[in-house]
Formats: sequence, structure tokens, C-alpha cells
Amino acid sequence: QVQLVESGGGLVQPGGSLRLSCVASGFTLDYRAIGWFRQAPGKEREGVSCSSDTRNTYYADSVKGRFTISRDNAKKTVYLQMNSLKPEDTAVYYCAAPSSRSSCGGFWYRVWGYGYWGQGTQVTVSS
Repeated sequence: QVQLVESGGGLVQPGGSLRLSCVASGFTLDYRAIGWFRQAPGKEREGVSCSSDTRNTYYADSVKGRFTISRDNAKKTVYLQMNSLKPEDTAVYYCAAPSSRSSCGGFWYRVWGYGYWGQGTQVTVSS
């Protein structure tokens, strides 16, 4: 049974940092791409970042240079380090796994490319 569990969200001031974690179970993380998405109130869920099995990484333009995705396969965990946070980064953040794909692919930011989702963790950036 595939499970993804996010943690690490919270309230942070603008300019601050948070590190989100996504613990995966029920499949071998070594051979699977993992994506991070976010959804703000009243908005569609959007792709933030993706890490392939070979550690190729992809980022949305809005977070490039501020967010870093990484993985520790031994710990079955994918991280999203978020620096220089802005109020517009406020959202529920989700990690997601495709059914079997190991690469992120050209459409990594599309929700339909992922069959498994975590429950989400709230990130609020506010002074």
C-alpha cells in the first residue's frame, strides 16, 4: 500500500525558511520520481518541483533559486527546502508519486501525472 506523509509545514515570517519532508512507503523510492505541489485557497493545485530517480530536478519559475528538492533514498524521504519565503508561497503543500514513472518528464508539473498523494502540510508565510 503506497503512502506518502508530509511534515514540516508551519507559520514563518517573510524571508524565512522551512524544510518539508515527504516519507514514502509501499514502493521503492530509489526508482520513482517524486513531485511537490501546492494549492492556495481558491486556486488550482500547481507543480512546485520534481526529483527523478537519477536526481534530476525541476522547478517552477516562481520558486527557482529559492527552493531545493532533494532525496535520501535510504530514509525513504524527499525534502523540499524553502528559503526566502514570500506571502505568495502560502499554501497547502503536497508530495506526489506517479504510479511507476522514474523520470519527471516534460509534464512533471501536471497533476494528472501522479497517482498517489499525501495529505498535505500547511505553509503560511505572514508577518
